Amino acid sequence: MTDHQWEVLKKVIAGEVVDPLPVGFIIDSPWIPGWYGVKILDYLSDSGIWYEANMKAIREFPEAIFLPGFWSEFGMCTEPSAFGARSAFPLDEFPHAHTIPGGIDLIESLEVPDPRKDGLLPLVLNRLALARPKIEAEGHRIRFAVSRGPLNIASYLLGMTEFLMLLMTDPERAERLVKRITAFVKSWLAVQRELCPSIDGVLLLDDVIGFMGSREFQRFGLPYFADLFSMDVAVKFLHNDAPCRDSAPFLPDMGVNLFNMGFDITLAELKELTGNRVTLLGNLPPRDVLARGTTHEIRKAAADLVGSLKDRSRVIFSCGGGMPPGVSTDNVRAFLDAVRECS
Repeated sequence: MTDHQWEVLKKVIAGEVVDPLPVGFIIDSPWIPGWYGVKILDYLSDSGIWYEANMKAIREFPEAIFLPGFWSEFGMCTEPSAFGARSAFPLDEFPHAHTIPGGIDLIESLEVPDPRKDGLLPLVLNRLALARPKIEAEGHRIRFAVSRGPLNIASYLLGMTEFLMLLMTDPERAERLVKRITAFVKSWLAVQRELCPSIDGVLLLDDVIGFMGSREFQRFGLPYFADLFSMDVAVKFLHNDAPCRDSAPFLPDMGVNLFNMGFDITLAELKELTGNRVTLLGNLPPRDVLARGTTHEIRKAAADLVGSLKDRSRVIFSCGGGMPPGVSTDNVRAFLDAVRECS
Protein backbone atom coordinates (compact mmCIF):
# COMPACT_ATOMS: atom_id res chain seq x y z
CA MET A 1 0.00 0.00 0.00
CA THR A 2 1.36 3.42 -0.96
CA ASP A 3 1.51 6.37 1.41
CA HIS A 4 -1.30 8.02 -0.56
CA GLN A 5 -3.56 4.95 -0.28
CA TRP A 6 -2.85 4.72 3.43
CA GLU A 7 -3.84 8.36 3.91
CA VAL A 8 -7.04 7.81 1.90
CA LEU A 9 -7.87 4.79 4.06
CA LYS A 10 -7.43 6.80 7.25
CA LYS A 11 -9.53 9.66 5.87
CA VAL A 12 -12.39 7.29 5.07
CA ILE A 13 -12.16 5.74 8.54
CA ALA A 14 -12.30 9.26 10.01
CA GLY A 15 -15.59 9.86 8.19
CA GLU A 16 -14.45 11.91 5.20
CA VAL A 17 -16.12 11.29 1.85
CA VAL A 18 -13.35 11.06 -0.74
CA ASP A 19 -13.55 11.48 -4.50
CA PRO A 20 -13.40 9.14 -6.32
CA LEU A 21 -15.23 6.75 -4.05
CA PRO A 22 -12.73 4.22 -2.66
CA VAL A 23 -12.57 0.58 -3.73
CA GLY A 24 -10.59 -2.09 -1.89
CA PHE A 25 -10.25 -5.87 -1.79
CA ILE A 26 -8.82 -8.47 0.55
CA ILE A 27 -6.56 -10.56 -1.69
CA ASP A 28 -4.62 -13.70 -0.77
CA SER A 29 -4.03 -17.28 -1.87
CA PRO A 30 -7.62 -18.17 -2.81
CA TRP A 31 -7.56 -15.59 -5.65
CA ILE A 32 -4.03 -14.51 -6.57
CA PRO A 33 -2.49 -17.83 -7.78
CA GLY A 34 -5.28 -18.64 -10.25
CA TRP A 35 -5.46 -15.07 -11.51
CA TYR A 36 -1.66 -14.94 -11.90
CA GLY A 37 -1.58 -18.36 -13.59
CA VAL A 38 0.32 -20.51 -11.09
CA LYS A 39 -0.47 -23.40 -8.77
CA ILE A 40 -1.41 -22.54 -5.18
CA LEU A 41 1.58 -24.48 -3.85
CA ASP A 42 3.94 -22.52 -6.10
CA TYR A 43 2.52 -19.25 -4.80
CA LEU A 44 2.87 -20.31 -1.17
CA SER A 45 6.32 -21.88 -1.43
CA ASP A 46 8.16 -19.60 -3.87
CA SER A 47 8.78 -16.12 -2.48
CA GLY A 48 9.69 -14.82 -5.93
CA ILE A 49 6.35 -15.90 -7.39
CA TRP A 50 4.55 -14.53 -4.31
CA TYR A 51 6.20 -11.12 -4.72
CA GLU A 52 5.70 -10.86 -8.49
CA ALA A 53 2.06 -11.98 -8.29
CA ASN A 54 1.27 -9.31 -5.71
CA MET A 55 3.12 -6.69 -7.75
CA LYS A 56 1.18 -7.65 -10.88
CA ALA A 57 -2.13 -7.10 -9.05
CA ILE A 58 -0.93 -3.70 -7.81
CA ARG A 59 0.23 -2.61 -11.27
CA GLU A 60 -2.90 -3.93 -13.00
CA PHE A 61 -5.28 -2.14 -10.64
CA PRO A 62 -3.41 0.86 -9.17
CA GLU A 63 -6.62 2.57 -8.06
CA ALA A 64 -7.65 -0.34 -5.81
CA ILE A 65 -6.57 -0.56 -2.19
CA PHE A 66 -5.42 -4.13 -1.62
CA LEU A 67 -5.70 -5.33 1.96
CA PRO A 68 -3.67 -6.17 3.91
CA GLY A 69 -1.16 -5.84 1.05
CA PHE A 70 1.68 -8.33 0.46
CA TRP A 71 0.01 -10.81 2.79
CA SER A 72 2.65 -13.31 3.83
CA GLU A 73 0.60 -16.40 4.67
CA PHE A 74 0.15 -20.14 4.31
CA GLY A 75 -3.61 -20.14 4.19
CA MET A 76 -5.50 -21.44 7.20
CA CYS A 77 -2.42 -23.41 8.30
CA THR A 78 -0.47 -20.35 9.42
CA GLU A 79 -1.46 -19.92 13.07
CA PRO A 80 -2.64 -23.49 13.87
CA SER A 81 0.77 -24.81 12.80
CA ALA A 82 2.39 -23.01 15.73
CA PHE A 83 0.30 -25.17 18.10
CA GLY A 84 1.41 -28.37 16.38
CA ALA A 85 -1.47 -28.82 13.94
CA ARG A 86 -0.45 -30.99 10.98
CA SER A 87 -0.63 -29.01 7.75
CA ALA A 88 -1.65 -30.41 4.35
CA PHE A 89 -0.56 -28.61 1.16
CA PRO A 90 -2.10 -30.09 -2.00
CA LEU A 91 -0.59 -28.90 -5.28
CA ASP A 92 -3.48 -26.69 -6.36
CA GLU A 93 -6.03 -26.80 -3.57
CA PHE A 94 -6.33 -24.71 -0.44
CA PRO A 95 -4.06 -25.73 2.46
CA HIS A 96 -5.74 -27.42 5.38
CA ALA A 97 -4.84 -27.61 9.07
CA HIS A 98 -5.74 -30.84 10.85
CA THR A 99 -6.97 -30.93 14.43
CA ILE A 100 -4.32 -31.49 17.08
CA PRO A 101 -4.06 -35.03 18.51
CA GLY A 102 -5.77 -35.28 21.87
CA GLY A 103 -8.12 -32.38 21.21
CA ILE A 104 -10.08 -31.15 24.21
CA ASP A 105 -8.06 -33.28 26.64
CA LEU A 106 -4.93 -31.25 25.81
CA ILE A 107 -6.38 -27.83 26.65
CA GLU A 108 -4.98 -27.69 30.16
CA SER A 109 -1.45 -28.49 28.98
CA LEU A 110 -1.53 -26.41 25.79
CA GLU A 111 1.50 -24.12 25.68
CA VAL A 112 1.44 -20.64 24.19
CA PRO A 113 3.68 -20.85 21.07
CA ASP A 114 6.63 -18.59 20.36
CA PRO A 115 5.87 -16.86 17.02
CA ARG A 116 9.59 -16.30 16.39
CA LYS A 117 10.32 -20.00 16.06
CA ASP A 118 7.18 -22.18 16.11
CA GLY A 119 5.30 -23.64 13.17
CA LEU A 120 5.19 -21.75 9.90
CA LEU A 121 5.40 -18.34 11.57
CA PRO A 122 9.18 -17.83 11.16
CA LEU A 123 8.74 -18.47 7.42
CA VAL A 124 6.02 -15.82 7.27
CA LEU A 125 8.27 -13.34 9.07
CA ASN A 126 11.35 -14.10 7.00
CA ARG A 127 9.47 -13.71 3.74
CA LEU A 128 8.43 -10.22 4.83
CA ALA A 129 11.93 -9.36 6.00
CA LEU A 130 13.51 -10.46 2.71
CA ALA A 131 10.87 -8.80 0.52
CA ARG A 132 10.58 -5.55 2.46
CA PRO A 133 13.42 -3.68 0.66
CA LYS A 134 11.91 -4.51 -2.75
CA ILE A 135 8.41 -3.60 -1.58
CA GLU A 136 9.56 -0.23 -0.27
CA ALA A 137 11.62 0.44 -3.41
CA GLU A 138 8.33 0.20 -5.36
CA GLY A 139 6.76 2.87 -3.17
CA HIS A 140 4.76 0.51 -0.95
CA ARG A 141 4.96 -0.38 2.73
CA ILE A 142 3.82 -3.23 4.96
CA ARG A 143 0.89 -1.69 6.84
CA PHE A 144 -0.81 -4.54 8.71
CA ALA A 145 -0.01 -7.17 11.27
CA VAL A 146 -2.32 -10.07 10.42
CA SER A 147 -3.69 -13.07 12.26
CA ARG A 148 -6.66 -15.36 12.38
CA GLY A 149 -8.74 -14.60 15.43
CA PRO A 150 -8.75 -16.73 18.59
CA LEU A 151 -12.12 -18.37 17.90
CA ASN A 152 -11.06 -19.30 14.39
CA ILE A 153 -7.78 -20.80 15.61
CA ALA A 154 -9.58 -22.76 18.34
CA SER A 155 -11.96 -24.23 15.75
CA TYR A 156 -8.98 -25.55 13.76
CA LEU A 157 -7.24 -27.00 16.78
CA LEU A 158 -10.29 -28.87 18.10
CA GLY A 159 -12.61 -29.05 15.09
CA MET A 160 -15.51 -26.66 14.54
CA THR A 161 -18.24 -28.88 15.98
CA GLU A 162 -16.14 -29.86 18.97
CA PHE A 163 -15.24 -26.25 19.77
CA LEU A 164 -18.82 -24.99 19.53
CA MET A 165 -20.01 -27.87 21.70
CA LEU A 166 -17.31 -27.03 24.25
CA LEU A 167 -18.67 -23.48 24.54
CA MET A 168 -22.01 -24.91 25.63
CA THR A 169 -20.94 -27.93 27.70
CA ASP A 170 -17.82 -26.65 29.47
CA PRO A 171 -17.67 -22.85 29.14
CA GLU A 172 -14.95 -22.39 31.77
CA ARG A 173 -12.64 -24.72 29.91
CA ALA A 174 -13.50 -23.02 26.63
CA GLU A 175 -12.61 -19.65 28.14
CA ARG A 176 -9.24 -20.94 29.27
CA LEU A 177 -8.54 -22.09 25.72
CA VAL A 178 -9.60 -18.80 24.14
CA LYS A 179 -7.56 -16.85 26.69
CA ARG A 180 -4.39 -18.80 25.85
CA ILE A 181 -4.91 -18.40 22.13
CA THR A 182 -5.54 -14.68 22.62
CA ALA A 183 -2.22 -14.37 24.45
CA PHE A 184 -0.55 -16.06 21.48
CA VAL A 185 -2.26 -13.78 18.94
CA LYS A 186 -1.15 -10.70 20.89
CA SER A 187 2.46 -11.83 20.80
CA TRP A 188 2.18 -12.80 17.12
CA LEU A 189 0.90 -9.35 16.17
CA ALA A 190 3.56 -7.68 18.31
CA VAL A 191 6.39 -9.62 16.61
CA GLN A 192 5.14 -8.55 13.19
CA ARG A 193 5.09 -4.91 14.33
CA GLU A 194 8.64 -5.23 15.62
CA LEU A 195 9.76 -6.58 12.25
CA CYS A 196 8.11 -3.83 10.18
CA PRO A 197 7.97 -0.39 11.85
CA SER A 198 5.67 0.80 9.03
CA ILE A 199 2.87 -1.38 10.42
CA ASP A 200 0.09 0.82 11.82
CA GLY A 201 -2.85 -1.53 11.36
CA VAL A 202 -4.13 -4.87 12.63
CA LEU A 203 -6.24 -7.32 10.63
CA LEU A 204 -8.01 -10.17 12.43
CA LEU A 205 -9.99 -12.76 10.47
CA ASP A 206 -12.55 -14.81 12.37
CA ASP A 207 -15.72 -16.27 10.86
CA VAL A 208 -16.59 -18.26 13.99
CA ILE A 209 -18.02 -15.02 15.38
CA GLY A 210 -20.89 -15.57 12.97
CA PHE A 211 -21.81 -18.94 14.48
CA MET A 212 -22.56 -17.44 17.91
CA GLY A 213 -25.60 -15.72 19.31
CA SER A 214 -25.32 -12.36 21.01
CA ARG A 215 -25.01 -13.81 24.52
CA GLU A 216 -22.31 -16.29 23.57
CA PHE A 217 -20.37 -13.67 21.65
CA GLN A 218 -20.39 -11.28 24.59
CA ARG A 219 -18.79 -13.97 26.75
CA PHE A 220 -16.43 -15.81 24.41
CA GLY A 221 -15.66 -13.15 21.81
CA LEU A 222 -16.12 -9.55 22.83
CA PRO A 223 -13.60 -9.29 25.70
CA TYR A 224 -10.85 -11.09 23.78
CA PHE A 225 -11.26 -9.15 20.55
CA ALA A 226 -11.45 -5.91 22.53
CA ASP A 227 -8.14 -6.88 24.14
CA LEU A 228 -6.53 -7.59 20.78
CA PHE A 229 -7.85 -4.40 19.18
CA SER A 230 -6.63 -2.31 22.11
CA MET A 231 -3.25 -2.09 20.34
CA ASP A 232 -2.15 1.45 19.55
CA VAL A 233 -2.61 1.41 15.76
CA ALA A 234 -4.57 3.62 13.37
CA VAL A 235 -6.55 0.89 11.58
CA LYS A 236 -8.32 -1.91 13.45
CA PHE A 237 -9.71 -4.23 10.80
CA LEU A 238 -11.98 -7.25 11.33
CA HIS A 239 -13.06 -9.77 8.68
CA ASN A 240 -16.12 -11.93 9.35
CA ASP A 241 -18.11 -12.96 6.31
CA ALA A 242 -20.34 -15.32 8.28
CA PRO A 243 -23.62 -13.89 9.66
CA CYS A 244 -22.94 -10.73 11.67
CA ARG A 245 -26.26 -9.26 12.85
CA ASP A 246 -25.73 -10.45 16.44
CA SER A 247 -22.14 -9.24 16.71
CA ALA A 248 -22.23 -6.08 14.58
CA PRO A 249 -23.65 -3.81 17.32
CA PHE A 250 -20.57 -4.64 19.41
CA LEU A 251 -18.00 -3.69 16.75
CA PRO A 252 -17.39 -0.20 18.23
CA ASP A 253 -17.00 -1.74 21.71
CA MET A 254 -14.45 -4.16 20.26
CA GLY A 255 -12.44 -1.20 18.97
CA VAL A 256 -13.02 -2.12 15.32
CA ASN A 257 -12.96 0.79 12.88
CA LEU A 258 -12.90 -1.18 9.60
CA PHE A 259 -15.13 -4.21 8.95
CA ASN A 260 -15.40 -6.67 6.06
CA MET A 261 -18.66 -8.59 6.15
CA GLY A 262 -20.49 -11.15 4.03
CA PHE A 263 -23.29 -10.29 1.62
CA ASP A 264 -26.32 -11.51 3.58
CA ILE A 265 -26.84 -8.04 5.06
CA THR A 266 -26.98 -4.60 3.46
CA LEU A 267 -24.47 -1.84 4.05
CA ALA A 268 -27.34 0.43 5.09
CA GLU A 269 -28.42 -2.02 7.79
CA LEU A 270 -24.85 -2.34 9.05
CA LYS A 271 -24.54 1.44 9.22
CA GLU A 272 -27.58 1.43 11.48
CA LEU A 273 -26.40 -1.47 13.64
CA THR A 274 -23.00 0.17 14.20
CA GLY A 275 -24.26 3.74 14.53
CA ASN A 276 -22.15 4.61 11.47
CA ARG A 277 -19.07 4.45 13.71
CA VAL A 278 -17.33 1.71 11.71
CA THR A 279 -16.05 1.89 8.13
CA LEU A 280 -17.54 -0.90 6.01
CA LEU A 281 -15.63 -2.81 3.32
CA GLY A 282 -18.17 -4.55 1.06
CA ASN A 283 -20.36 -6.08 -0.11
CA LEU A 284 -21.05 -7.29 -3.65
CA PRO A 285 -21.73 -11.07 -3.69
CA PRO A 286 -18.23 -12.43 -4.34
CA ARG A 287 -18.83 -15.72 -6.12
CA ASP A 288 -22.17 -15.37 -7.91
CA VAL A 289 -21.65 -11.78 -9.09
CA LEU A 290 -17.98 -10.74 -9.00
CA ALA A 291 -16.60 -14.12 -10.13
CA ARG A 292 -19.44 -15.53 -12.25
CA GLY A 293 -21.25 -12.43 -13.46
CA THR A 294 -20.78 -10.74 -16.82
CA THR A 295 -19.13 -7.34 -16.89
CA HIS A 296 -22.55 -5.81 -17.58
CA GLU A 297 -24.05 -7.56 -14.56
CA ILE A 298 -21.15 -6.45 -12.38
CA ARG A 299 -21.40 -2.83 -13.49
CA LYS A 300 -25.12 -2.79 -12.73
CA ALA A 301 -24.67 -4.51 -9.35
CA ALA A 302 -21.90 -2.06 -8.41
CA ALA A 303 -24.03 0.93 -9.39
CA ASP A 304 -26.95 -0.47 -7.37
CA LEU A 305 -24.63 -0.99 -4.39
CA VAL A 306 -23.44 2.62 -4.46
CA GLY A 307 -26.96 3.88 -5.10
CA SER A 308 -28.34 1.99 -2.10
CA LEU A 309 -26.59 4.41 0.25
CA LYS A 310 -27.83 7.87 1.10
CA ASP A 311 -24.74 8.34 3.25
CA ARG A 312 -21.53 7.30 1.47
CA SER A 313 -19.23 8.11 4.37
CA ARG A 314 -17.28 5.31 6.00
CA VAL A 315 -17.66 2.89 3.07
CA ILE A 316 -15.01 1.25 0.89
CA PHE A 317 -16.72 -0.59 -1.94
CA SER A 318 -15.69 -4.21 -2.31
CA CYS A 319 -17.10 -7.71 -2.34
CA GLY A 320 -18.63 -9.38 0.70
CA GLY A 321 -15.58 -11.22 2.01
CA GLY A 322 -12.21 -11.70 0.38
CA MET A 323 -11.66 -11.79 -3.37
CA PRO A 324 -12.86 -15.28 -4.40
CA PRO A 325 -11.20 -17.63 -6.89
CA GLY A 326 -12.04 -17.12 -10.53
CA VAL A 327 -12.47 -13.33 -10.64
CA SER A 328 -11.07 -12.16 -13.98
CA THR A 329 -9.21 -8.98 -14.79
CA ASP A 330 -12.20 -7.77 -16.82
CA ASN A 331 -14.56 -8.30 -13.90
CA VAL A 332 -12.36 -6.42 -11.45
CA ARG A 333 -12.04 -3.61 -13.99
CA ALA A 334 -15.82 -3.50 -14.49
CA PHE A 335 -16.36 -3.07 -10.75
CA LEU A 336 -13.70 -0.36 -10.45
CA ASP A 337 -15.04 1.56 -13.44
CA ALA A 338 -18.64 1.39 -12.26
CA VAL A 339 -17.82 2.73 -8.80
CA ARG A 340 -15.70 5.52 -10.31
CA GLU A 341 -18.57 6.53 -12.59
CA CYS A 342 -20.87 6.76 -9.55
CA SER A 343 -18.47 9.05 -7.71
